[in-house]
Amino acid sequence: MELNFQHLQAAHCENGVTTNLLKHIGVEEITEPLAFGIGAGIFYIHIPFLKISNGPAISFRTMPGWIFNRTCGALDIPIERKKFSSKEKAQQFLDDCLAKGQPAGCQVGVYFLTYFPKEFRFHFNAHNIVVYGKEGDNYLVSDPVMETVTHLSSYELERVRFAKGALAPNGQIYYPKPGKPVTKERMQKAIKKGIGHASWFMTETPVPILGVAGIRYTANRIRNWRDSLGPKVAGSYLAQLVRMQEEIGTGGGGFRFVYAAFLQQAHAYIPNDTLLEASEKFTAIGDQWRTAAVQASGIYKGRLTEQKDFNQMSDYLLEIAEKEKQAFRLLYKMKW
Repeated sequence: MELNFQHLQAAHCENGVTTNLLKHIGVEEITEPLAFGIGAGIFYIHIPFLKISNGPAISFRTMPGWIFNRTCGALDIPIERKKFSSKEKAQQFLDDCLAKGQPAGCQVGVYFLTYFPKEFRFHFNAHNIVVYGKEGDNYLVSDPVMETVTHLSSYELERVRFAKGALAPNGQIYYPKPGKPVTKERMQKAIKKGIGHASWFMTETPVPILGVAGIRYTANRIRNWRDSLGPKVAGSYLAQLVRMQEEIGTGGGGFRFVYAAFLQQAHAYIPNDTLLEASEKFTAIGDQWRTAAVQASGIYKGRLTEQKDFNQMSDYLLEIAEKEKQAFRLLYKMKW
């Protein structure tokens, strides 16, 4: 049983799943950058009391599932989303979806994804795939970050759908339902809503570990890590920052490039040149995140070991925080 599903590669898993599932029901207007921007996926949080893979919980993307939910909601498209305590019920629900011709998005853990190279497997439970068919005991899988489609056995799929630990997926499954045609006016409203949500969150939220304030929070912590944690642990913490920035989907730098592309595509629907100005700013910010990643990698690998190297890393993030504040404020105050 294989559904008529088109696999499109994407830079980030949830953006890709959202785009592929919406295109499957006929929303041809959607692209990965538009899904990311309408879904207000651009994000930053540093949770000091939560550890993932022996490092601080830092994320450059919004919570798993929110991009899909917000994009569909803004486009007035109904959705189905379920979690399960029973592995048997989770499999049966997926099988029922496929029998009805419905491909389904699944949240999964990365560590046991057998088609991933071993060096990319670690305990991260917020990856997203589409299951679009079943042949014997094998489920047909469209993973948007992979060039081609692949498959998982029923055991392998069950294992990743019920991975343990932080952000455990609990068999989570979701898909959009056919709704009203997506008009140009609906796209315009969805774009405005997405920009308003992201720009408010990144600059106006009062919580000090979120948004631009969260980037500053990380920067100030880094300045003290060498003395408070020791060079080895401090290096592993910075490795975690790089992992979340550059290896989880498009990471911090890459997400800024995707957001820049979103603003360019938004300009086709809303011809306000402020969008193009902000797009240029986010492209430059993405480059700065990449520069910071090189500095962090040098510390982790032991090439950079002095306090001045940690100070430099901190300064990079403080500069990025200020530039992100300016870019998001530009969007927050723009006249539609």
